[in-house]
Amino acid sequence: MSGGPHEPGDTETGTGTETVLACGEVRTCLLPTRDAVDEQVAERLLRLRADERVRLSRRPNRHAVSPDVLTGVDCRLPTAGGPRIRAVGTVTARAALVEGRVLQATAHFSAPADGPDRRQPWGYYLVRPGVLVPVGRLSARAVVEGFLTGQRQDELDVGPVAEGLLARISRQHRLLDYDTPLNTTDTSLRWAALPAADGEAAAPHFTVADDGRRVVELRLPRGTPPAAAAALCEDLALHDWLLTTVADKLDGLRLGSDDGRAALKVLRPLVDHLLHLWMPQARVDRTLNSLWRELEETPGFSRQWSSLAQRIRDQLAVQLLTRGDALTPS
Repeated sequence: MSGGPHEPGDTETGTGTETVLACGEVRTCLLPTRDAVDEQVAERLLRLRADERVRLSRRPNRHAVSPDVLTGVDCRLPTAGGPRIRAVGTVTARAALVEGRVLQATAHFSAPADGPDRRQPWGYYLVRPGVLVPVGRLSARAVVEGFLTGQRQDELDVGPVAEGLLARISRQHRLLDYDTPLNTTDTSLRWAALPAADGEAAAPHFTVADDGRRVVELRLPRGTPPAAAAALCEDLALHDWLLTTVADKLDGLRLGSDDGRAALKVLRPLVDHLLHLWMPQARVDRTLNSLWRELEETPGFSRQWSSLAQRIRDQLAVQLLTRGDALTPS
């Protein structure tokens, strides 16, 4: 995943060695407030640094992204059956708010194939934001396997970094009322990416672990910035969370019951707050669109979403026919 001349956010580490892996974790949840927040509130929620502005966009949907926040680390990387690898540098984290409704936090890093044989002063690492430089050689395959299967207690875990951002934003009591329109489960998606071999077109490997964590392994075109990989995984995590939330609500609903009001109490918040959020690839680098197309084949995200959305519409139509006044606020 090497690029051209060094620019902020590209894949050159400044060590003279290209980036050979990128890893991260995305946490996704419903913003703890009854109504979607507007742009001004979104900007205030995500103002994590005073020296950088929140990025706002309105097309194709409303999206707000915080400035990057760096966390310095000096620790062992997770490995599976490989050598003990110490790495030093910074983990990049950011938060995003989709349509003022769904909150995400991402923490990720990239790493080169090797680094100095001895630990360097912090200044050496701070000029490489989001890069963890190994002390010596890096076994990229061992790190990917260790990262995806779960680190041991003394190894790097970026999940708490992302979770800390969610907590920091959710604690802003003056901006949030904590009266959510529906109960949802937070999700966690852990991802790792390696460069694809020349001519390789490997599909993303997406699984759900026994503990509910989503796990994704990617092969990316050489030259893909780690930030682009992180954005792809944020998009995947968002749509997986939408699928999970809507499916869970419908699975617990007795659609054939005579209690139309109980059904509407579940269905209306899904329509009002979630159905319009389905927009895959809205902010994915176009060079990675083929990876989303693979996910549309297996496991078939959009097919499942279309089926769920149609169930909701059909049930609402039935309720309207049987109870003409059911949707009128009391």
